[in-house]
Amino acid sequence: MQSLAPSSTINLKSVMRTPSPLPLHHRLSFTINSAASRFDSAPNATNPAVSAAVPSTTNFNSGSIGRNRADWQSSCAILASKVVSQQQNTEKSGGPDNITVVNGHKTLDLVPIDNNNSINLPKPLTITDLSPAPMHGSTLRVAYQGVPGAYSEAAAGKAYPNCEAIPCDQFEVAFSAVELWIADRAVLPVENSLGGSIHRNYDLLLRHRLHIVGEVQLPVHHCLLALPGVRKEYINRVISHPQALAQCELTITKLGLNVTREAVDDTAGAAEFVAANNLRDTAAIASARAAELYNLNILADGIQDDSSNLTRFVMLAREPVIPRTDRPFKTSIVFAHDKGTSVLFKVLSAFAFRNISLTKIESRPHRNRPIRLVDDANVGTAKHFEYMFYVDFEASMADVRAQNALAEVQEFTSFLRVLGSYPMDMTPWSPSRDD
Repeated sequence: MQSLAPSSTINLKSVMRTPSPLPLHHRLSFTINSAASRFDSAPNATNPAVSAAVPSTTNFNSGSIGRNRADWQSSCAILASKVVSQQQNTEKSGGPDNITVVNGHKTLDLVPIDNNNSINLPKPLTITDLSPAPMHGSTLRVAYQGVPGAYSEAAAGKAYPNCEAIPCDQFEVAFSAVELWIADRAVLPVENSLGGSIHRNYDLLLRHRLHIVGEVQLPVHHCLLALPGVRKEYINRVISHPQALAQCELTITKLGLNVTREAVDDTAGAAEFVAANNLRDTAAIASARAAELYNLNILADGIQDDSSNLTRFVMLAREPVIPRTDRPFKTSIVFAHDKGTSVLFKVLSAFAFRNISLTKIESRPHRNRPIRLVDDANVGTAKHFEYMFYVDFEASMADVRAQNALAEVQEFTSFLRVLGSYPMDMTPWSPSRDD
C-alpha cells in the first residue's frame, strides 16, 4: 500500500528565539504551511505522484489537526476517498496511458488508506509537543558542570527539587546540552562572594542563545577530605578547584599543614580523584556530600577563611520566562559602545535617573575587536581597549522604568542584548553552620 505523508514545513524560529516577552499562548501558536496545498505520496515505480486538495494552512490551536495517529489516518482516508470520487468523474479525460486528470493535474489511480493495516505515517505535532519544560518542583533534566557532589549539583537541587541532575565535564557542554534538548535547564555559577566572577560563563552567555530564567544563591561549606585512616600529618598535597584553594588558604596554614596546592577542574572531582587513585598522601577540599559519595573522611570541617562564602548560580533555558511585577525581578543585559569609556557614564545614568539599582557590572574584552585604533584601521596607534559590559539591575522588563531605561541605553550603544529577566532569589541567607 502506498503511504501518504504531508509535505509541509514547520517554522520554529519564533519559538526558539522569542524577541519579546509575549504571552505563552501567543509564543506557542504555530502554523503549518502545506507545500503546494496538497498531500504528496512518496513516489515509486508504480505510483510516482498523487495529489489531493487540502486547506492551505492549519493552526495547532484550532483543533483541526488530529491529536493521535488514528485521527491523522482517518483524515488522510477521507481525503483519499474524495480523490477516488473525483477520479471516477473524470475517467473520460484520461490519455492513452490511462492517466486521469484531477483538478487539472495528471495522476495515477489512488489506493485508499485502510486503517486496519499498519502504515508508517508521521505522527502530527500537538500543542503538548511544543509546550515548555515543567517549571520549579517538577521532574527536569538539569545540566551542571562537575561530578556528583559538586556545589553546582547542590545548586541544581535547590533550584529544581527532585530534578534529574546531569553532570558535564565542561561549562560549554552544559550550555550545549540545553541547546540540543538533551537537558531542560542548566545551572551554572557566575560569581562568588570571595572569588568574584566566573569569567568563562560570562563569555559563554554571550556566545550561546540561552536565556537566564532564574538565580539561586548557595552558601559554600568547604571540608578537608582524605582516605579512611589517613591523618593530617600524613598529608603533603591538597587539591581542589582554584577558588576553593584560595578561599581556604589561611585555614590550611593555621592547621599547620606544610602542603603543596594543586588546582583541578572542580571540588568534587578532586575528591573523586583521591578516592579512585587511593592517594594516601593527598587531601581534597570539597563538600561533605562529596565525602559521603566517595567514602572519604572529613579531617576538618568548615575550613573556608570567611563564613560569608556565597556562590550565585543562574538557571538557563531555551525559552525566557514572562516578566512580571508581582514579585522582585532582576534583569541581566550585555552591551558594547563605539565612543570610548565616556559613554559608560551616560549608560549608567539612564538607570540612576529612574532610580533603578544596579547589582553588578562586569567588563569583558570585546573578542571581535579588542583594541580601538586612532585611524580605525587595521594598523595604527592603540587608542583604548574595547569591552563588553554585563549589567544586572533590580527591575522587571515588564516595568515601564526598565523599558525606558533600555530604550535610552540603546541610543548610546552599538550592541545591546537582554540575557534574561527573571525572579530574584529571596531565600534568607545565614553563615556556614560551624563558623
